[in-house]
Amino acid sequence: MKYNLRLHFQTQRLIIRPLEKNDYHSWYNGYSNSKPAQYKYDKGQLDLLEKTESWFYTLVRNQQEAIKEDDIYYFAIFDKRGQHIGMIDLKTLSRDNFQWAELGYFIHNQFWRRGYAYEALVEIVAQAQQILHFHRIEAHVNLDNEPSQKLLEKVGFHFECIRKGFIFENGQWTDHFVYYLNTHNNDISS
Repeated sequence: MKYNLRLHFQTQRLIIRPLEKNDYHSWYNGYSNSKPAQYKYDKGQLDLLEKTESWFYTLVRNQQEAIKEDDIYYFAIFDKRGQHIGMIDLKTLSRDNFQWAELGYFIHNQFWRRGYAYEALVEIVAQAQQILHFHRIEAHVNLDNEPSQKLLEKVGFHFECIRKGFIFENGQWTDHFVYYLNTHNNDISS
């Protein structure tokens, strides 16, 4: 199923939309102004030496293609001044009788503790139902990532289970919590 959609959303403080070629400088500044890693699941400052405008244009093109193919919906989060705050993605796991997606997100650490992640997630989950027609959204979270767990619960996600040996990271298969939200059951926070 291919979608030709308007994927530009606004909240009180944020603009949420796919990256565009002219976003390079804002995107670059979001990453380059990050603080050193604040905790285990924060990547902090990244090496941007090879992240040229040409590299970024390829990234944008690849993300746009993934959206056209209904594979992964990538959304950049900007404040109303155009600062790149972070990213959200919704990966299509199954369509047909499932309408099922996986949610991923991050906020640059220099923008933490301002409510941006909550505001962006509430909006994207609502749009995932209304525009993308997903019924079930899952988020997979490390067992010790309490800030992410609390955020998901605040948005309206429910703990479902622990998936053992679920994701290969840091050289080993790790367990993850699975949180879910059924959009058609009005689980979405308001």
